[in-house]
Amino acid sequence: MKLSFQFALDIIAYCEKLDALKRFVISQQLLKAGTSIGANIREAQSPESRADFLHKLKIALKEAEECEYWLLLCEHATSYPSPKNLLEDLLPIKKILNSSIYTAKRKIG
Repeated sequence: MKLSFQFALDIIAYCEKLDALKRFVISQQLLKAGTSIGANIREAQSPESRADFLHKLKIALKEAEECEYWLLLCEHATSYPSPKNLLEDLLPIKKILNSSIYTAKRKIG
């Protein structure tokens, strides 16, 4: 939970840099995906059922994958600031989500 919250704050700061460079399209996409990860994890903390918990975690993982895509585009585009730290910070979040999803699937049956 703390990792995804800090990641969202870091995404906001990075997107502010992109906005200053007038890279609005990528910035908006990245901001939505990067902040949605933690929002879905938080929503999973008050699930209606185990299936709902699993569903929210899967959405968080999908958002993490989308976020990684936008960060990789930024990393390979010549006129964008490096998001290397963000890519590194995203890895443990994805690992935790994958592990949590695996565990939740086993408990659901």
